Parts: sequence; structure tokens; C-alpha cells
Amino acid sequence: MAQHEFAFRSSGTYLNGPTRSAAPAMPFALAGLTFDGAVTNRPGARFGPQAIRLASQMLCDATHPHFETTPLGHLCDAGDLPMPNTGVDAMRAALMPQALELFKQHHMVWLGGDHSVTLPLLRALNQVHGGPVAMVHFDAHCDTWTNHFGEPSGHGTWVYEAMQEGLLLPQASVQIGIRSSAEREAREYVNSVGGRVFTARELRGLESPVQLAPVLTEIRERMAQAGNPPVYLTLDIDCLDPAYAPGTGTPEPGGMTSAQVLSIIEELADLNWCGMDCVEVAPPYDHAELTTNAASTFVWTYLCGQIQKRART
Repeated sequence: MAQHEFAFRSSGTYLNGPTRSAAPAMPFALAGLTFDGAVTNRPGARFGPQAIRLASQMLCDATHPHFETTPLGHLCDAGDLPMPNTGVDAMRAALMPQALELFKQHHMVWLGGDHSVTLPLLRALNQVHGGPVAMVHFDAHCDTWTNHFGEPSGHGTWVYEAMQEGLLLPQASVQIGIRSSAEREAREYVNSVGGRVFTARELRGLESPVQLAPVLTEIRERMAQAGNPPVYLTLDIDCLDPAYAPGTGTPEPGGMTSAQVLSIIEELADLNWCGMDCVEVAPPYDHAELTTNAASTFVWTYLCGQIQKRART
């Protein structure tokens, strides 16, 4: 593949931390995936990594008030990976070997990009871990459609494809915040294969760790029953209500609050996490950087939880 530089490729690093070339031995790494060729509504998520990195500057020394740690000194930034601008298959073919190399060397956080990038990341994870992984998936959309508006694959099919390929442990696959219009078969797909869908309606009014305790307990029990496998976190920013995240390609009213998402990430930090992505941040539709600040904070919170856990073991 030809190496091209594009205007939407990021120029800075997350938290102003070191690049991977300058600090290759860091246990945690972050990389951008500037692809939105599979969106079905508004494009713009290719600009997400750059905007999330910029928003991270507001975190200053990045010491987390709950975890009392900072990613600085533990994290390097691998930049935005070179990939084709268009063509889902070409993007996935280019991404997977790069993801495999990074997963083998670091605990990875990925900045999207649209949600079609998650499928090759799961394929790479399966090679690293020798089999399927568990998943916690925040989203407004179930992403279990069997076709992408007549095309075989896209950002709304990857969960179905991952299940069909055996990349996920069905009983340890959890979706949180689902609420978009969809035929029942798609909406209930994860439930039907043995997983769990927590709809946005089911979560209304539950925000604090105490209020969310039944949700957190069920997720923990599912992971324990599956043998505490590696768990991958994939967070579509449109899980949030548009009031908290207007900057996304397919906003859906009636969504989660930032506090809900943070409570879940904080409380489940001790699960056997193996990586995270944050996708579908589309800065052209953002207002007052609400969306990019939320995304940056979610990534920071996840990283701090994992860094604290590593320090205790």
C-alpha cells in the first residue's frame, strides 16, 4: 500500500506524551485509526483521533482523582496508522498486521474512526490470545445487522461478523446503551446467542455505582462464569445521548450520560481487560468540544484504571 499523508492525520500525541518511536518499551500504547469509509449517515470520524488528542491537553498532568495515577510515564503514542481512505476490505487488510504487532507489544487503546475498525482488531486479538475474547460494547446501535444497506460489511455488521467468525465468547459478550430502531432479530441477537443486552431504557435513572450495582454484578458474574477471559472494551461515542455527544455520525436521542459510562468503566477496572477502542467521534458535528472531551476522558479513565491495577499486582 502506498504511504500517504492526509490532512486529517494527527500531528500531536495524547496527553503530550512520548511517541512510540521515542519510548517503545512503554507497557501501554495508543494509536489512531483515521477511517470512516463505512459510515451510513454523516462522515467525519476520520478526524476523531486528532480531536481526541487535542482534547486530552485539558487533562493537564492527567492524575486521575479516583485512581490516583496518571498515564504519563506508562503510555506512548504510535500515531495514526497508515490505511486506505476508502474500502472496508482494504482498510481491514492493512490494519490487521499493524494491530497484531502493536497488541503483541503493548496494552492498546485505539482511537477511531468508524466502528468497522473493531473487526480486524478482534481478529488480531484472537491471534494474540489464541482464541475468542469477551467483550463489553457501549453503543446506541446493536451492530448485528447481517448486511450493510445491501453491502456485505460495514460499521453496523461487525458484531454479527465477529460472532460468526468465533472471535467473541457469546456468553461473555455484553452490550450497553442500545436504543436505535432495528428489527427485533438484530436488536436481540446478542441475547439470542447467550450474551446480554442492557438497553438504554433499562439503564434510565441508574447513574451512580450503587444504582448500577445490579448491572455491574451481572457483568462480573458473566465474566467469572466464562473463566475470567480477556475482555475487550469497544466504546462507540454515540452510546451517549446527543446532549453529551453531538459530534457523531448517527446520533440517537435517549442515550446514556457521561456519568453512567464513567461509573461503569471505573467500577469494572479490575476485569481482565485486554484493550479498548473509542470510535465514531466526528468533530465536524461537535459543539464546544463536548464529544471530544468525553471521549478523551473515557480513554484516560480506562488507562488509569489499568495502570493502577498493574501497580497493585
